[in-house]
Amino acid sequence: MTKNSTTQPALRTWFKWAALGGISAINGYAIILMYARSEYAFALLTLILTSLGVYVFARQRTYAHRYIFPGIAGMILFIVFPLTYTVSLAFTNYSGTNQLSFERAQSVLMSQSFQSGTGYNFALYGQDGQYQFALETSEGTYLSDGVDLNALPESLNLRLAATPSAKKAPLKMVIQHRQQLSGLQVVLPNGEQLTMSGLRKFAASTPLYALQSDGETLVNQKTQAVYQPNWEIGFYQQVDEAGQFIGQPVSPGFIVNIGWDNFARIFTDPGIQGPFFSIFVWTVLFSGLTVVFTLAVGVVLAQVVSWEALKGRGVYRVLLILPYAVPAFISVLIFKGLFNQSFGEINQILQGLFGLNPSWFTDPFLAKTMILIVNTWLGYPYMMILAMGLLKSIPDDLYEASAMDGAGPLDNFFRITMPMLVKPMVPLLIATFAFNFNNFVLIQLLTNGAPDMLGTSVPAGHTDLLVSYTYRIAFEGSGGQDFGLAGAVATIIFLLVGGLSLLNMKLSKLDLE
Repeated sequence: MTKNSTTQPALRTWFKWAALGGISAINGYAIILMYARSEYAFALLTLILTSLGVYVFARQRTYAHRYIFPGIAGMILFIVFPLTYTVSLAFTNYSGTNQLSFERAQSVLMSQSFQSGTGYNFALYGQDGQYQFALETSEGTYLSDGVDLNALPESLNLRLAATPSAKKAPLKMVIQHRQQLSGLQVVLPNGEQLTMSGLRKFAASTPLYALQSDGETLVNQKTQAVYQPNWEIGFYQQVDEAGQFIGQPVSPGFIVNIGWDNFARIFTDPGIQGPFFSIFVWTVLFSGLTVVFTLAVGVVLAQVVSWEALKGRGVYRVLLILPYAVPAFISVLIFKGLFNQSFGEINQILQGLFGLNPSWFTDPFLAKTMILIVNTWLGYPYMMILAMGLLKSIPDDLYEASAMDGAGPLDNFFRITMPMLVKPMVPLLIATFAFNFNNFVLIQLLTNGAPDMLGTSVPAGHTDLLVSYTYRIAFEGSGGQDFGLAGAVATIIFLLVGGLSLLNMKLSKLDLE
């Protein structure tokens, strides 16, 4: 017994250290790979999580925290890291045109080339996988030995010879092996080196840019123009003799830190400032009105289905809760069809009864009205369920005393029922407000922000919420996806929603006290 009891802890200890060592080795290798590929943020994240895990499981003093480590790791991975990464992007020019590091952007520019000599027509002769490469020049036809197009060498020497008698390969054969041919270099007897410049042409090519001794300046070898990195905009740009930047920037750009410029654009650029504040006001109104409408409808219906004299209350409750059971995206798509301006059932009814044909998706006011109607339908069952539970907690003595004083149903509702319901629901109402503040699914599926605003610097719509506005900035920008600006807007959203969360916690604490 003593030997077994001693052996088992030793085995567990050995297994623990072996597992920690293996996990550390695997993650260490992954960190090195990510660092080598310039994925510094993900490398740092992996290093932090691995170090934290090894620290918790390796030390006896912290071993008890192993139960909360998965939760902490998940919080770092899915909350802290995305938030930190988004905020960091807000201070850069990261966009569709500026998403490379300086070194990578420089290497892309230096890989460009231009035709610096005469182009010559070429053809392939042969069959069954073996083809001769023929180049037609003013001196005659230059011919290579037979080669396999699927295993071409890096360089191929040509000799002056008669045109081969073999069958000429069709153009589709060239297209099929274009990738292999584009990496081929053919050498004439005089030493001239040619590369592919078209589907039927080879020509001498020269790198377009030459790197100077300072490691940053590039010279265009075709025009002799001098280019230097403009660290303010994140592009290479031509400079004059005085060293001043002139001309248009050269793509691709690179990522640079621009400080508070993205935040300044939000409040100073007329094409962003106007839409941003308009969307911000609409977001607040949408969230607030949704809370008011869903609360009103939910409380009224809860009162109705709680009425003891109502027969079949159980059936009505089930029917009224059904919208909450159906997935929201299905309900939204159904309403999108119902509100269709040409074929929707709602417009057909309005046309038949009143001769009306509202433009739900093109008129800003009607589009916002439609969104509020749909969101009220989606949200009232939640409020109704809460109100049904809270109604049972209201003492009947209050209603009896109110009846003795001669109060009617409306007096009871506004003086007893609503105050007794709203106070415990305040934290939930604030949470509902915060949820609808970021209700991306509803806007994306129902209107996609339409109708669009005119004269804006970035895509913006009259029904966009801040969250959908951020999405459109990041992924729908016509002048390049502006992830930096989207990060700045997302940071502002985080501060607003974070403030609401703190308010919610404070009110919840007051209610508990």
